[in-house]
Amino acid sequence: MDCKVTSFMRDLNSLKVENLQKWFDDESKIWIPPAKEIQGGSRILALFRAIFRKYESIEWSESEIFDLGKNRYFYETISLGNIKGKGTYTNQICTVVSFSEGGKIKLLSDYFKDTSSF
Repeated sequence: MDCKVTSFMRDLNSLKVENLQKWFDDESKIWIPPAKEIQGGSRILALFRAIFRKYESIEWSESEIFDLGKNRYFYETISLGNIKGKGTYTNQICTVVSFSEGGKIKLLSDYFKDTSSF
């Protein structure tokens, strides 16, 4: 079985916004601190473009995916990369995500261990 979380993370790690388009629609909401919660596929994709531009390189590695039922998941991630002009970046993240019946992300919310780099 190919888990939705694993598939999404594979597309995220491609660092190609076009690979993320299929995950979001006008109803999708995402909250990745320090940004405020935003809604809508085009706004979410713009956020990812800005995130990708901020880094020379970045990669996310998910682990411990917990199925909460009703298309909701909780998972842990370690992000590693280099912020342009600032050097090495690493962080631990916990994410809650819920999917619609059609497989789109309804809500994704990240919780960072360390927010000092933001």
